[in-house]
Amino acid sequence: MQLYWAPRTRSLKVIWMLEETGLSYESIRVSLDSGMLQEATFRAINPMMKVPAIIDGPVKVAECGAILAYLAEQAPDAKLAPSVDHPLRGDYLRWLFFSAGCIEAAYAQKFTGMQLPPRSAGWGDFDRVIGVLDEALSEGPWLLGERFSAADVAVASDLRFGVDVFRIVEPLANFRAYIDRCTARPAFKRALEVEQAG
Repeated sequence: MQLYWAPRTRSLKVIWMLEETGLSYESIRVSLDSGMLQEATFRAINPMMKVPAIIDGPVKVAECGAILAYLAEQAPDAKLAPSVDHPLRGDYLRWLFFSAGCIEAAYAQKFTGMQLPPRSAGWGDFDRVIGVLDEALSEGPWLLGERFSAADVAVASDLRFGVDVFRIVEPLANFRAYIDRCTARPAFKRALEVEQAG
């Protein structure tokens, strides 16, 4: 498996997930200024010309949520996704896609000051997204209760950026505790080392 990635991007989510799965992978660092992302060979992997992206034999996967779901399926022994018939499967999928569909959109709204009626935006609005996350993390320790999953990789990565990097999300007690639990995981620490060494 080959991972195309760049530091200080969403790639850290996928590196973290790979470290959680224990799957072996080749790390291919991409310079965002090199022009490689615009080349036809990379556009065949991800037409959006963004990282992260993976190639696994004949399979090409882009978009973080899709990559996380794919990796969870490739490493069933890591138990990072409930089975298709498990009662938690719906919550798992919702949170996995909540990351790009709601959290990232809410952050963009906050950064730009964009005003939309909450009923018109797929994510509602920034405050609704933050409120939903705060409520979901009030029970914990993970989004699926006692079970850590790929959805936690997605959501915790976004919350960490919102609270600690962008500083656009108030460090509510539930958020701080959740981020601390997630970043204490050995796989997350290894992912940070990979990113910093890259």
